[in-house]
Amino acid sequence: MGTRTPDVPPGLVTIDDIRAAAGRLAGRVHRTPVLRSTSLGELWGVRLDLKAEVFQRTGSFKARGALNKVLSLPAEDRARGVITLSAGNAGAAVAYAAASVGVPGTVVMPSTAVPAKIAACRAYGADVVLTDGDLVDTYLATVAGTGRIPVHPFDDPAVVAGTGTVGLEIAEDVPDAEVVLVPVGGGGLISGVACALAALSPGTRVIGVEPETADVMTRSLAAGGPVRMPAARSVADGLAAPMSGQVTVDHVQQFVERIVRVSDEDILRALPLAVSRTKLVLEPSAAAPLAALMTGALDLPPGTRVVSVASGGNVDLALFGRLTTTDREAS
Repeated sequence: MGTRTPDVPPGLVTIDDIRAAAGRLAGRVHRTPVLRSTSLGELWGVRLDLKAEVFQRTGSFKARGALNKVLSLPAEDRARGVITLSAGNAGAAVAYAAASVGVPGTVVMPSTAVPAKIAACRAYGADVVLTDGDLVDTYLATVAGTGRIPVHPFDDPAVVAGTGTVGLEIAEDVPDAEVVLVPVGGGGLISGVACALAALSPGTRVIGVEPETADVMTRSLAAGGPVRMPAARSVADGLAAPMSGQVTVDHVQQFVERIVRVSDEDILRALPLAVSRTKLVLEPSAAAPLAALMTGALDLPPGTRVVSVASGGNVDLALFGRLTTTDREAS
């Protein structure tokens, strides 16, 4: 496979950074499979593969970035313990990373987080701080009070390099991919994936998908820089980031073709299709790209070779009742 060395502005992650991350993560995270969905592909007029990060450690892609960051820290910093803020998946990933290297971990979470995701963070041994107030303000106060080393859930070059290993694997496993669809919250996943593909598969178009009610990246691109969106809410809780960051905005501006938005209703419509046609239980965040395909929002030529990043499978089981109702009303 050929490698292009794109003109990457200073401060952005390079393919060498991503390869170094892959070396650190070897044997510590799973190389997840790419699974063909002929049924959904035929339904939507494309050739569709799913990059199944649902099978990743902690149940989502987040383990890659968090662990790469923790492993990149000097030993004296790691010994102080690490801390993050998260609605769930990033918290579990940092808790797992801390446990795997034997250091303390703390996760600051909104009190409205999915109970199963709160429990997952605690199961990995992390201290969980719940808040009804501003998540970012509570996080900053907790960092100051504990002295632990911050691990940002997405806006950090080491985290982006770790998530870039998803793109590295896609380039190796689907070298003829024409479009890669990536769910977007704070932008860490799409930043890494797009960076890797720009170097390894420059003809591949990377398109992001985010919820209409949690479109912090779309707003950031329009504003020309990071914005905060503390009122962001979505059934795809993993994409409801309360802010973007300079690192991710810079990467998206440099490497991503465009961002499209989908409604919560369409995400909920896509979920039962994913379960019935692929037998994968996706969390709503992972179904956002499928919602974009389902609604025709992407306007892709028939037969386009598409890889959709199935970013995680940490679904709230209570959602299945809502899915059943939604599916019944749509029929």
